[in-house]
Amino acid sequence: MGIVAGLDSSPDFTRIVVCDADSGAVLRQGYAPHPMDGMSEGGRPSDVDPQAWLLSLGEAAGGGLLEGVQAIGVSAQQNGLVPVDTQGNTVRPAMVGGDKRAQVAAADLVDALGGREAWAQAVGCVPQAAQPVTKLRWLAKNEPEAALRTSVLLQAHDWLVWQLLGRPARRTTDRGGASGTGYWSAATGAYRPDLVELALGHHALLPDVLGPWEAAGTTPEGLLISAGTGETMAAAFGLGIGLGDAVVSLGASGSVMAVHHEALVDSSGMITSLADATGMHLPVVTTLNAVRALRGATELLGVPDLEALSDLAMKSTPGSHGLVLLPYLEGERTPNLPHTAGTLAGLRRESMKPEHLARAAFEGMLCGLADALDVLRKRGVEVRRIFLLGQAAELGAVQACAPALLGTQIVVPQPADYAALGAARQAAWALGTSQGTIQPGLPPVWQGAAAQILEPGEELAVGQAVRQQYVSVRNQTHPGAFRS
Repeated sequence: MGIVAGLDSSPDFTRIVVCDADSGAVLRQGYAPHPMDGMSEGGRPSDVDPQAWLLSLGEAAGGGLLEGVQAIGVSAQQNGLVPVDTQGNTVRPAMVGGDKRAQVAAADLVDALGGREAWAQAVGCVPQAAQPVTKLRWLAKNEPEAALRTSVLLQAHDWLVWQLLGRPARRTTDRGGASGTGYWSAATGAYRPDLVELALGHHALLPDVLGPWEAAGTTPEGLLISAGTGETMAAAFGLGIGLGDAVVSLGASGSVMAVHHEALVDSSGMITSLADATGMHLPVVTTLNAVRALRGATELLGVPDLEALSDLAMKSTPGSHGLVLLPYLEGERTPNLPHTAGTLAGLRRESMKPEHLARAAFEGMLCGLADALDVLRKRGVEVRRIFLLGQAAELGAVQACAPALLGTQIVVPQPADYAALGAARQAAWALGTSQGTIQPGLPPVWQGAAAQILEPGEELAVGQAVRQQYVSVRNQTHPGAFRS
């Protein structure tokens, strides 16, 4: 079909990959950090001038990188709210990331609609500080003049697509990005304008939601621009995950995301019901404590880094000689225990050795993620293999423990620009559909991610025993934390 490009505008940089549209082979790449000037206006790193995204895009695309490219897809950081006035100008800098300023606004919104269950039923998620709907509430309360001037609501990828197309009258988004706003429902496929009004105080225009293979438009130079999507959805598409697959992300906090055929409404609010970039659904369950627990153990034991902690843990055995760490160091979201602390149980004289505590930290982190995985499994989500992402996925102790504790095949993909690759694959889909060479409902088949495969094998029964040890301590310490 030709050549396509995928652009990923992350919180810190722009990365572009140029790919063969048929195979997905990467032909060339570009990279540029976002310029720092003006990116923390007022001393608040949660405020970003969107022009910085365009400047780094231009730099990353320099040197003829896009020469011969026929279509481009845009992936960008999620939760970035760009409030725009009637003239198409930004009202204020974009509000990005997990903005802690908005925590009170999130609680206000939950109460205003009648509680967590009301939000879960309305849009498949409960407002969190990072979400655009919550940022609208913060804007209305703290910058009322800016709120009044806000007439159009865009996210980062919406704004970038609009700019690339020359700021046309029609503004677009995709269902993946829309599903994270807090005012679009993945279950119904429709906006809830009343929730925008509840948060902002007045009506605002919302971008049209495109189908996965639809194009947002064509530039005057003839470059096709696909719908675009959020980074999470683009990365999932770039990895090539499908039904039966889950992704476990190991950051300071953790998340478990799976592909499912329908949106899941969860009255407890533990499941966030997102849409993906293909027409399927991505239910997500998050934990507040993942690598955070490992770093805490590293400091407590006085070892230099996570690699040393992993080496130490490998000197212990499954079950950590009876030590169990409930890793709720920041409170926890899954289960919903916001004001609790971590627990170390099973202390005996023979278990009080550094290697056992190190192993308990890894087992506790992974058992916490297994709890999150079970939330999805109990709702009928099939998980036959798990993609394990994050730098910690490379640690020996994680790879030794994860297959047995999570109970299925583990795939550790090689590091790559999966969000940019997913954006490029979306561009190839839109291009092929426009040319009539691809059926709209069938994305182009690209080679999957190169990866290391880990099987639970004979360790599965041992892993189940370790998991049961963890569950017993959790149930004794926090009875009823998970209500069936």
